[in-house]
Amino acid sequence: MARLAERHAPQLLAVVGIGPDTAATLLITMGDNPERLGLGSEASFAALYGVSPVERSSGTRQYRRLNRGEWQANAALHRIVQTRLRCDPRTQEYYERRIKQGKTRREIVRCLKRYAAREVFHLVRAMRS
Repeated sequence: MARLAERHAPQLLAVVGIGPDTAATLLITMGDNPERLGLGSEASFAALYGVSPVERSSGTRQYRRLNRGEWQANAALHRIVQTRLRCDPRTQEYYERRIKQGKTRREIVRCLKRYAAREVFHLVRAMRS
């Protein structure tokens, strides 16, 4: 899998937190024909990977949850975020800043997954062009 990921998506492997297994999972989820899935936009990509918000309001209570999406791709994004929280100073600074703003760890991880999905989307889109 490492050789395949290196051959087909070397730019993914250069990103902090993405190893060969994670890159392979992300590419498999997208498949050979991303246009078939409507992956022309960042929002549809986020929905496929399970990091787009879905309105779940009822009565006076208003909140959002994440779209379920493809669970293996979502798990890959989660691995990216967990690795970055351990190793990447920028992510650690972001985490500390958001904690001071009163956000929970779950909310912060949710935001970081969306940022990771956005980064992957732009890398893969550049690769497909």
